[in-house]
Amino acid sequence: MSTNSHPVTGATRAPFDWLDEQAGLRADAGLVRTLRPRAADAGGLLDLASNDYLGLTRHPEVTEGAAEAARRWGGGATGSRLVTGSTELHAELERELADFCGFEAALVFSSGYAANLAAVTALAPHGSLIVSDAGNHASLIDGCRLARAATQVVPHSDPEAVRKTLDAHDGPAVMVSDSVFSVDGDAAPLAELAEVCREFGAGLIVDDAHGLGVLGDGGRGAPHAAGLAGAADTVVTLTLSKSFGSQGGAVLGPAKVIDHLVNAARTFIFDTGLAPAAAGAALAALRLLRREPERAARARQVAAELHRRLTAEGLSAVRPDAAVVSVRAPAPESAVRWAAECRAAGLAVGCFRPPSVPDGISRLRLTARADLTDEQIADAVRVISRTAPR
Repeated sequence: MSTNSHPVTGATRAPFDWLDEQAGLRADAGLVRTLRPRAADAGGLLDLASNDYLGLTRHPEVTEGAAEAARRWGGGATGSRLVTGSTELHAELERELADFCGFEAALVFSSGYAANLAAVTALAPHGSLIVSDAGNHASLIDGCRLARAATQVVPHSDPEAVRKTLDAHDGPAVMVSDSVFSVDGDAAPLAELAEVCREFGAGLIVDDAHGLGVLGDGGRGAPHAAGLAGAADTVVTLTLSKSFGSQGGAVLGPAKVIDHLVNAARTFIFDTGLAPAAAGAALAALRLLRREPERAARARQVAAELHRRLTAEGLSAVRPDAAVVSVRAPAPESAVRWAAECRAAGLAVGCFRPPSVPDGISRLRLTARADLTDEQIADAVRVISRTAPR
């Protein structure tokens, strides 16, 4: 094996030996992650772990939308959106997304992560300031790190902290926040944040990954519910991989913002376009939600019922603002065991622990899907309560 020689001591070492130490530290802390491929039939598990909020991933109209798009346009987009990766299907999806959410224009990306990187980096040039909520998703944090602007992290969901930060800055600024935070499922005070931003002439970028399809009129999202749809100073990012049961992401906002992203966003210019099958599935899910807006209300109802029953069992569950229900665990190791025991009992739940959670608190994360029956809700609560750490 090839080795490197230290210039002073002459000792040799392999270039990645440091990974062994890191692996040992993870193991000692109980933080080792592993991949677990799932079976196509889910193995009979009741799924409260995915982000399929509206239960559309396997809906016949959604899967047929994917299949038809693949038959017509092929298995892949074949290139970046500016070369060969834009199809009539992408344009159709963008028009309908913008119309549904109430914005002037939309731009589709290969993932929600790429959409967030694009919006933050392209709208925060050198000399500007990004004000970022402490609870933001990793994709927004990475966007802040890649942007040429200075970044100031403020306490979670604290409009007054945003006001003080903007007041101390002289120049262009944007405030960046999730609409619904993915760990505990709490919602940001978007109306108050928008008011503060307008006081100082700052823009507002909202990641609505966990709000679209659940909040707002017929699932039109948290910004729509907050009265921000179509606002000239508001940009919204979202994912197609949660409520819409597909994959991909999008940025919505004023047409001039979208035009700027086409010309300046590196994750748009240099990335292969969203696969046609994913675009077709997302478009089918969007149209289905338009016809069945009650799915959004049902997802919220299921979340509220899960919370009510779990707290009645004496568990520490955070009151949900959308479709995420968080149940606190005593420690990372107990959270992992708890999730494993739930799985053994036929229930799949999410397990969030450091370093994935910014507050260092481990928890089970439950997805309140619109297609869950009352009987399934009761079964899930029984399993979680019976396997809870004592």
